[in-house]
Amino acid sequence: MPDPLTIVGLGADGWPGLSTSAQQAITTAEILMGSTRQLALIPDSQAVRVAWPSPLSESLPGLLATYRGRRICVLASGDPTFHGIGTTLTRLLGADAVRVIPHPSSVSLACARLGWPQDQVQVISLVGHPLELVQPHIQPGRRLVILSWGAHTPAEVAAMLVARGYGGSAFTVLEQLGSAEERVRSTRADEWDHEADALNVIGVLCQPDAGAELLSTAPGLPDSAYENDGQLTKREVRAVTLSRLVPVPGQLLWDVGGGAGSIGIEWLRHHPSCRAVAIEKDPDRAKRLDRNAATLGVAIRTVIGAAPASLGGLETPDAVFVGGGATIPGVIDTCWEALRPGGRLVVNGVTLETEALIARWHGELGGDLVRLFVQRASPVGSMTGWRPAMPVTIWSVTK
Repeated sequence: MPDPLTIVGLGADGWPGLSTSAQQAITTAEILMGSTRQLALIPDSQAVRVAWPSPLSESLPGLLATYRGRRICVLASGDPTFHGIGTTLTRLLGADAVRVIPHPSSVSLACARLGWPQDQVQVISLVGHPLELVQPHIQPGRRLVILSWGAHTPAEVAAMLVARGYGGSAFTVLEQLGSAEERVRSTRADEWDHEADALNVIGVLCQPDAGAELLSTAPGLPDSAYENDGQLTKREVRAVTLSRLVPVPGQLLWDVGGGAGSIGIEWLRHHPSCRAVAIEKDPDRAKRLDRNAATLGVAIRTVIGAAPASLGGLETPDAVFVGGGATIPGVIDTCWEALRPGGRLVVNGVTLETEALIARWHGELGGDLVRLFVQRASPVGSMTGWRPAMPVTIWSVTK
């Protein structure tokens, strides 16, 4: 390729809003790539115009190979490296082979219209992603800028806020930002009932209604947050277990014996880049686990099958939690061998058999061994007393 591939950020105002260098990159290109909408915003030129195929991710390497050696200019929306194709092309070709000419992103424009500091907003892209990803960020006083996937997104986000008890949140839909057709409409989330343009961004200032439940991203959500059949790591034990697993952004957890999925789900809620695989042999529990993940706004991969056989072929984990099936031959051995150096293994047990196994492994590998006793106040006749839960033994070790 004689020249670096050039990526030009394009606003809704099209050609008039481009800088001189951006216009020059487009007019001198031999190949012009972009969406049908973006290509329509550019004046006629000698360049061959290539509209993105679908699905784009699978087609992109072949498309670039077809036009290798030609001057290629790619059109992107706003800032190409901010939730845009610039990131994908840089990963494929390398930073030295890509030249980026950014345009103000829709987030920048939205914050400018709303008067919000960009460094104090949470940006969530729903383009190609499930609506539930908004859930962990619905917190009192939080400012959200949501990149919509179409005209339907504002109504769906508003309905989610109402369902979570945040119907009184300030709700602004910003359409065709930067174009002559720009429109900004503000209301409460529970009052939004308008049609929206497909090209829109949503601004939300979260405000809980009276009695709205707080669902923190810190470990230890209320047990009532989970649909379960009794196979649930209880709140207090869950908080301690996650502290031993040490969630780190970008790292992968295996949740072996997923049950209701609480450990994997709260690992994922720690940071949007965290990843988790839940292994659950019971198909009904696996479906329940997926419902819990959707309700609490995380994307978890669920593998239906029994460990250790179902662990083969999975990506190497950074942490492993064994909440069920520890006494099955080969489970702990397989998990320990799979861990990366520096990885954490945590095993919980409530039965004598599991405790004996944990004690043996602790003697061999070391680590920490803790037993938790939790008691909850409950009525005793007309008075109140303590009712103990079963003690839980937690073994944690770093490889």
